[in-house]
Amino acid sequence: MKRGLVVRLALTLAITGGCLAYILWQLDVGRTVHILVHSQLGWFLGAVAIMLGGVPPMAFRWQKLLEARGVHERLGWLNRAYLVAYTAGQVLPSAVGGDASRIFETARRHPGRLGDLSAIVVLERALGGVATLLLAAVGFALAIGQYDVGPYLWVEGVFVAGTVVLAVLFFSRRMRGVIRRFVPLLRRLRLERPLRAFYEGVHVFRGHVRLMVWISVLTLAVQAVRVLAIWMAGKAVGVDLSPRPYYVMGPLLFLVLLVPFTVNGIAVREAFFVSFLTQLGVEKEAALATGFLFFVVTVGLAVPGAVILAVENLRGVRAPRPSELR
Repeated sequence: MKRGLVVRLALTLAITGGCLAYILWQLDVGRTVHILVHSQLGWFLGAVAIMLGGVPPMAFRWQKLLEARGVHERLGWLNRAYLVAYTAGQVLPSAVGGDASRIFETARRHPGRLGDLSAIVVLERALGGVATLLLAAVGFALAIGQYDVGPYLWVEGVFVAGTVVLAVLFFSRRMRGVIRRFVPLLRRLRLERPLRAFYEGVHVFRGHVRLMVWISVLTLAVQAVRVLAIWMAGKAVGVDLSPRPYYVMGPLLFLVLLVPFTVNGIAVREAFFVSFLTQLGVEKEAALATGFLFFVVTVGLAVPGAVILAVENLRGVRAPRPSELR
């Protein structure tokens, strides 16, 4: 365990340090600060509003997936859990930390359902990934002949292929026979029981076709609007691009932020913005300012959750007993 933590810490420092060194070496940080100081507040607040506005529909999606597995939870509490998860994501490994927070809190309220709850949260994440990749395909179609982002499309293609493979693995009945071959190995590794519960929790949704269709449409709509928050961050610092290239960039950015070996995506996110936007003719310092301002947007998204946790701690709010949830 200690060895794994040391390796992870070393990778985190190496990746973050490398990206930070690249930024300091390639860019004029002073000019970037000047751009940020003179950014337009209206565009920034619009980006924060868009991100916050996506919480209620995502909480509603979560509620319906839970109900499909016989887990009933109030929409108000699910909104609260989402906001707290954004706060957790500021101190834990990005979106993965936020997902872990939601699983942990929901499992405390519904003992014995950890497998189903984990599967649902991961399924949500997968739906979000599919939606953003679909948006990338649309953005690519709109950008043909106008923007040179070819290398990034190859990367997105790899993730699309991986998503298709995982979908077949989890939802195809024929694949169950293939998966059974790994059961003895998983038992020796003491992973068979939790992975079985997780697999069953996802696989069961193949019987909820109508639910999956409309939830996928909802997810696509929310993700489409949220990509505009990145565009607004760029507009705030004077990046004069249309939203179209951001529909190619957005999915890759979200995937970059899922990398667990970063300190809340710091420097990695900014280096990605510089790498992508400069290929579209954007000045390096403006690209860096866009990335940093979008980071500030995500911090703003975490503020309501921090306030909720502070108020609950002051009031001594406890986790309810199972009997109180019925």
